[in-house]
Amino acid sequence: MQADQECDVLVVGGGPAGSTMATLLARDGRRVVLLEKDHHPRFHIGESLLPGNVALFDKLGVREQVEKIGMPKYGIEFVRPDLDYCSYVDFAEGWDPSKASAWQVRRSELDELLFRNAASVGAQALEGVKVSGVDFDADGATVQARLADGSRRTWRTRFVVDASGRDTLLANKFKCKNKNPDHNSTALFGHFRDARRLEGQREGNISICWFEHGWFWFIPLADGTTSVGAVCWAYYLKARDKPLKEYFFDTIAMCPELHDRLKDATLVDDRVHATGNFSYSSTHATGERYLMVGDAFTFVDPMFSSGVFLAMQGAFDGAELVKTALDRPKAVQAARAELEKRLRVGPRDYSWFIYRATNPTIRDMFMHPKNVFKVKQGMMSLLGADIHHGAAYRRSLFMFKVLYYVISVVNFRRTYAGWKRHRFNIRDMGALRGENIMNAD
Repeated sequence: MQADQECDVLVVGGGPAGSTMATLLARDGRRVVLLEKDHHPRFHIGESLLPGNVALFDKLGVREQVEKIGMPKYGIEFVRPDLDYCSYVDFAEGWDPSKASAWQVRRSELDELLFRNAASVGAQALEGVKVSGVDFDADGATVQARLADGSRRTWRTRFVVDASGRDTLLANKFKCKNKNPDHNSTALFGHFRDARRLEGQREGNISICWFEHGWFWFIPLADGTTSVGAVCWAYYLKARDKPLKEYFFDTIAMCPELHDRLKDATLVDDRVHATGNFSYSSTHATGERYLMVGDAFTFVDPMFSSGVFLAMQGAFDGAELVKTALDRPKAVQAARAELEKRLRVGPRDYSWFIYRATNPTIRDMFMHPKNVFKVKQGMMSLLGADIHHGAAYRRSLFMFKVLYYVISVVNFRRTYAGWKRHRFNIRDMGALRGENIMNAD
């Protein structure tokens, strides 16, 4: 097939991972094409950033722009419906006190900002272009795409970066995507006006509120709206017997504190969204002349807001691999092996906590955070995305796990009951699993 254009690197997907990758490579003098299937601004969930993102925004030169659209966020609130108090933790309590804050943002605004930044440094950033196929050969790849007007275009490229998010373009092509059997969940979410927020510096903090069938996020945004979502086990949404909006409000009522904060609030555009199971991982992230980064590689439950950070950090790390592949092909195998290890660090650390978040031991440790053996510092470094801090962080995280297992053994009956409940909750619900039911009603 005759290609319409040639480039050094073609990036599929104009979200945080793709735009970051395109920016770094274009700034390095590479011929970069960045393709986004939609048109910015476009709706996307995942509005809570972590302190680890701040340094990345600095390196991209967009920190001031992000700050203008963001709501300052200094920590996390944990809420249990069976207790009459809440727990508050601050990012400044981690191993690096300078990583003390981040922002809550509208993803439509953030993603467009990053996309335009990639174009400003020389990447050819195209919107409304959906990639339909990628064919690899000994010298590179041919990429086919369909434009919004129905016409087709092809590119000849030396390297392909898949940052297509949950479309998982290359993972589907190579059949290397595995759903997580231990976390079968769904999400309902919407945006509210006039929700009651925390006061003072905590106004912008994210709140994580547990309830019988999962947990809620409560994310205050700078424009006065608040993002609220329920991440629940698949069986719960499968049992829905009424319109999605009514079901969502019935779910909110199960968490008294959240219900009280929303009693005078109104639902923006009168819309509730839903999506099916979203935990998966690919068997590998790199290959000959390609790289999968961000959600195109793996995605874990959004409980700790790690998605944007992992996507952007993966792009920073992955850009070095791309440069090696283009300039020093003899060194690429070693670079691939190192990157494969590094890209798994964050998802592994977050997943250990997330997949135990419904266990009563973990809930108690979050509701009564102690710094014995520096475990709180380790936990806050994780929650702040300071996951490459070094040996001190690793030791404190290890001790957190030791304490968890000791407490679990001491409270064996409670632990066993929690384990049985978890096994029941993650049972396969057939057609619902993996189904995307956005805007179901």
